[in-house]
Amino acid sequence: MQNDRIIIQPNCDDDYDADSLTCEAALKRIVDSVRAVSGTETLPIRETLGRILATPVVSAIDVPSHTNSAMDGYAVRAQDLPASGTKQLQVVGSAFAGKPFVGQVGDNQAIRIMTGAVVPSETDVVIMQEQVEIADDGSITIDDRHKTGQNVRAVGEDIQIGTEVLHRGHVIGPADLGLVASLGIAEIEVCRKTRVAFFSTGDELRGIGEPLELGQIYDSNRYTLHGMLTRLGVEVIDLGAVKDVRDTVRTALIDAAATADMVITSGGVSVGEADYIKEVLQEIGEVRFWKVAMKPGRPLAFGSIDGSVFFGLPGNPVSVMVTFYQFVQPCLLKIMGGEPRPQILLKAKAQNTLKKRPGRVEYQRGFLTRNDAGEFVVRTEADQGSGILSSMSNANCFVVLAMDSGRIEQGAFVDVQPFFGIM
Repeated sequence: MQNDRIIIQPNCDDDYDADSLTCEAALKRIVDSVRAVSGTETLPIRETLGRILATPVVSAIDVPSHTNSAMDGYAVRAQDLPASGTKQLQVVGSAFAGKPFVGQVGDNQAIRIMTGAVVPSETDVVIMQEQVEIADDGSITIDDRHKTGQNVRAVGEDIQIGTEVLHRGHVIGPADLGLVASLGIAEIEVCRKTRVAFFSTGDELRGIGEPLELGQIYDSNRYTLHGMLTRLGVEVIDLGAVKDVRDTVRTALIDAAATADMVITSGGVSVGEADYIKEVLQEIGEVRFWKVAMKPGRPLAFGSIDGSVFFGLPGNPVSVMVTFYQFVQPCLLKIMGGEPRPQILLKAKAQNTLKKRPGRVEYQRGFLTRNDAGEFVVRTEADQGSGILSSMSNANCFVVLAMDSGRIEQGAFVDVQPFFGIM
């Protein structure tokens, strides 16, 4: 008897697929299989923002290089502090930043001192100017509330000679530029820029400015990828859009791998008749996996071509961004020579019901804020479709729903991954 039901093959609408890797397993497999690029360059520190440090920065000086005042006030000797009550001290001079006091501070004497000025060796207390009384003759009266070492910055208090202040693999930020400058270092050695080549696939894709015919769309994925890659500071190689022709795809992959440390494609990794990425990759390189238990973004190909790391991202715009941030970016950071970054997750209270079925991790787009009680709260975008790019533009976080979770009721706490930690 003929079955009156069609046998459904595994597809991207399934909530569980035994052939799919978990997100954790996929990320581990990716990161464990790549290594940092070789090659470095030495640059002036102002040109190193966002770059990866190739050799540690070691201080050749103490910071601060002299004992100095942390406040505007008066430098006095600890033995002149009154045990109780008050005491009058004679002011015998002044010290300014860059202009030390010349002379000695004797018994029952003090000097006027400014922030950053050298503290005379005889003194070991700085009393804030607001905590003294000044007489007409310039002398000051202090009381018994002060103690040795207050408001005094010791030599090497911040950094001592020989200290490794920045480690290899550190991503140089604005504060690091000032830190290195404070050590008198003009140039540092950074890893060379990682080269990333990417292209889109699809006969339906058109460039901006071209007229659209029925069934055609503008290629937005290349612009999104360009932005995400540029923010990471890699050398971007945009190879345009490639037609869904098997030999054309093959040639494009070979050419890309010949020039780049990483090759990224968008589209063509599903099971359609014109999706050639996986098939060609198996011929010219290695496929390490091509499905991950996640939504959006299940069809994700990862492998290598002639020494270049390869990512085949889905064609849907949101899927491109989700898979990039969860997998490509951590992989790139390691290839660039950077240190691992922990995933930033916050707990937030859901402001609306979240629809989900168990079987895979979901990355729903949301907007994170605080309520009047100071709690983190998050609401999700109404349309979570993987083709709705506006759901990313209008969001500031991913709401990360675990594989085994189902429907989330309003008011429940959920894990949130803020964009500021990954974008």
